[in-house]
Amino acid sequence: MKYCLGAPHRAPKTTTRILAALAITLLSTANALAQSPLTLEDAQRKAVERSRMLVAQDYAIDASREMAVSAAQLPDPVAKLGISNLPVNGEDRFSLTRDFMTMRSVGVMQELTRTEKREARAERFEREAEKSAAEKSVTIAAIQRDTAIAWLDRYYAEAMMTVVAEQSRAAAAEIDAAEGAYRAGRGSLSDLLSARAALAALDDRASELGRKARAAKIALARWLGDGAEAPLAGRPPIDAIRLDPITLDGDLSHHPEIAMLARKEDIAAAEVRVAQANKKADWSVELMYSQRGPAYSNMISVGVSVPLQWDRTNRQDRELASKLAMLDQARAEREDMLRAHVAELRAMIAEWENDRERSGRYERELLPLASERTEAAVGAYRGAKASISDVLLARRNEIDVRMQALQLERDTARLWAQLNFLLPEDDAATHARVRHTKDSQ
Repeated sequence: MKYCLGAPHRAPKTTTRILAALAITLLSTANALAQSPLTLEDAQRKAVERSRMLVAQDYAIDASREMAVSAAQLPDPVAKLGISNLPVNGEDRFSLTRDFMTMRSVGVMQELTRTEKREARAERFEREAEKSAAEKSVTIAAIQRDTAIAWLDRYYAEAMMTVVAEQSRAAAAEIDAAEGAYRAGRGSLSDLLSARAALAALDDRASELGRKARAAKIALARWLGDGAEAPLAGRPPIDAIRLDPITLDGDLSHHPEIAMLARKEDIAAAEVRVAQANKKADWSVELMYSQRGPAYSNMISVGVSVPLQWDRTNRQDRELASKLAMLDQARAEREDMLRAHVAELRAMIAEWENDRERSGRYERELLPLASERTEAAVGAYRGAKASISDVLLARRNEIDVRMQALQLERDTARLWAQLNFLLPEDDAATHARVRHTKDSQ
């Protein structure tokens, strides 16, 4: 809002710097407007498409599934070559044909791993693939959440810069008015200096907000690359989340981090089944063909090998007990994390609702009152019933209230992003309901 409080006069150097900075900002804005506005949904989609971590996790999924196929196969057969009963002294030493006991043998041995054991090993790697898929969901949710926070930080940094720019233009007009009044003998030097000090303070605040806006754009570029330079579209609706405190326990069972712990529990259960299968030994069969000298008969040998689990109590049973303990550990960790997430999210939802209530109060009461106070001070100054200091005080109060309202709205939006993107965007509609809160009256 701009008020002309007196005859125009050339602005001081500080004002010139402000106007130059505004010109640069407007030029960059004009360049940005040539691009399509960047919505929050587009930013999240581009960030997911650009992520290399998701590609790495796809490779991890493929690796586990390939191992699952491999683990379901029988072990490779073992080829065996050998020479038996070779003389090492006497007339027949080192002869392969003259002694009737000397044999050149070729054979093959195959371990017959039982089907249920191979299936258990393959299942363990399948659960590993599912865990990698759950980790991918965790990553997608984190990318969408962090991108949303970076987008919102830039949005509100630029909104605050707009507020300061508006106040700077009004402050420049007030300096012109104060100079005119001073030259006409209707104002004091103190008023003129106060107006210039107010503009300098706005100049400093604009510089700080510019730094924050650049930092927010750099944070967004972490996810989007060059796409972070595009102008931002309108703010998304932050008055609805996909969580209901009443059904929070059930909704959070689909939370990616909880799902990942559930997959770890499945892996531990698969390892229990492998340990149970290991309590039964696998047999090996062997067939060997032995050739002797031409004066003797060739021979065939058949053998069966069976591991002797003579200390099952301290080996196989201990292994099974260890895997059962690891399963209980995984189950306890999942249950504890679920409880921790439920408590944390209930607190965040309560804070989000309180911030929305406060934002409504700013919009309904505090912002209109601050604006009316500024208008009243300007009117009194025009009527020579107030000093320029009263106008500056009212304007400082107005900008403080507007900045506080934006900061509160930014905090509300950040909470909304953390709550709304607990699940990947594609899964949210399936696993959670939309919660609409009542507007503050």
